[in-house]
Amino acid sequence: MEYEEPLFFEVMAYAENAERDVVDMVSGNPDWGSPDSISEGLHEYADLGGDDFQYAPSAGLSELREEIAARRGVDAERVIVANGGGAANYLAMGRALERDAGREVVLTDPVYPYYPGKTTMLGGEQTFVPVDDDGTLDPADVRATASDDTAAIVVNTPNNPTGAVYGEETMRELVGVAEEYDAILVSDEVYDHFVLDGTFTSALEFDSEHVIVTNSYSKTHAITGFRVGYTILPREYVPAVRARNMLTNVSTTRPGQYAVLNALRETSPDYHAENRDRLRERVKTFTTALDAAGAAYTEPDGAFYVLAKFPDYPGTLENTKRLVDEAGVAGMPGSAFGDSRSEWFRFALVTPRVEAAAERLADYFA
Repeated sequence: MEYEEPLFFEVMAYAENAERDVVDMVSGNPDWGSPDSISEGLHEYADLGGDDFQYAPSAGLSELREEIAARRGVDAERVIVANGGGAANYLAMGRALERDAGREVVLTDPVYPYYPGKTTMLGGEQTFVPVDDDGTLDPADVRATASDDTAAIVVNTPNNPTGAVYGEETMRELVGVAEEYDAILVSDEVYDHFVLDGTFTSALEFDSEHVIVTNSYSKTHAITGFRVGYTILPREYVPAVRARNMLTNVSTTRPGQYAVLNALRETSPDYHAENRDRLRERVKTFTTALDAAGAAYTEPDGAFYVLAKFPDYPGTLENTKRLVDEAGVAGMPGSAFGDSRSEWFRFALVTPRVEAAAERLADYFA
């Protein structure tokens, strides 16, 4: 089987090897640093030794699972800690496809490119539902696309790359579509702490056996290298997903889980509020420059990405590399996220040099 490798690392490598200074707006690695509670947890863990340096339970440390469960309002037995959000999504999509309820996976366009890749890896078939220009997903379009062969509907809210946040009514209707077609709604909520207006609706708010929620602490606590995520499942799916997790990952990092547990217990809400404030300012700075460049753009309600379309400058990989060489700004080609945004670029606002990047783009397209 042939897999299409996502372009992220190719673009990052090209920017890193450029012969000029380049502002990296490719990766989603938060630049603002982790809360002190992460390093404090790691130092505490380092002094334990012995059995605490061995394999963690495959489903995750019981204390961490209990902490997650208490925060999400579910029983701890429904929580499986995974090797980051990527593994959590793999487990969720795999369970949806293993039920013999169809092979179709309904995705949005634009789409985070790892979802189509996982669909192929798991033997599913991709079907795409275009979203509106502002990223809004109409559940009626999902219902019109779904069929008796639909195994999963995968959504990401807040959304990468559009920045859209799906409201309560949208989420309720998406759950209803999943129930109607005996599908699983896989709701990837990794950016739930980055809703810029402070209002977030989780799929867990709807009591349904057709919902699996995934999440991760990579963005929330600025620890993308730790690989600690989780999935929350209906009870009937837990044994099979635990087995798949054990066979594919054994377990995820014990020191990472220990640090996250400490962070959940000790981190002030101010840490997250300050990060949202920082992102609001960056959105304002960046979009002001895009106005000066004559670009169309999306203004995110959540997450930390902006999609931009420049006049007569389509978002191809070739033009992405031209921006690196000629403007000194590295973004992602919109074509990496699906057909509907092939004319666009995606920029990640997780760099302290957002203002410099904005000035460079404004000058380049002036």
